[in-house]
Amino acid sequence: MPSRAKDWLAQAERDLQHARHALDDGDYEWACFAAHQASEKALKATFQSIGAQVLVGHSLRDMLVELKRTLPVPPVLLEAARVLDRHYIPTRYPDAHPAGAPFQFYTKKEATQAINHASKVIGFSKSRLP
Repeated sequence: MPSRAKDWLAQAERDLQHARHALDDGDYEWACFAAHQASEKALKATFQSIGAQVLVGHSLRDMLVELKRTLPVPPVLLEAARVLDRHYIPTRYPDAHPAGAPFQFYTKKEATQAINHASKVIGFSKSRLP
């Protein structure tokens, strides 16, 4: 089966672009979620590039821990993944919060941080692709 790593990375970059647009529009919860998705796709590109099986699930930290078995993973990425993982479910589902809609809980600062973290993850993945 041919590697689709470049396709995964291209979509990761597109998702990051979407996160930036959401930030500009004030849709901070969507910026955070899109940053998570961009990171997930970038890591899947990395798995594909080394011919490894992608884990089931959506935890970026778990993916990086698995990649650490094969590649050097900077500790800063593990911290970025830990923060980004918090944006997978609560950004979209009201029942992830005691009351209120998700958009009421996210700030420009959090969205900016998520985009910065996703940029680091994508940079890591880009540096691993041939």
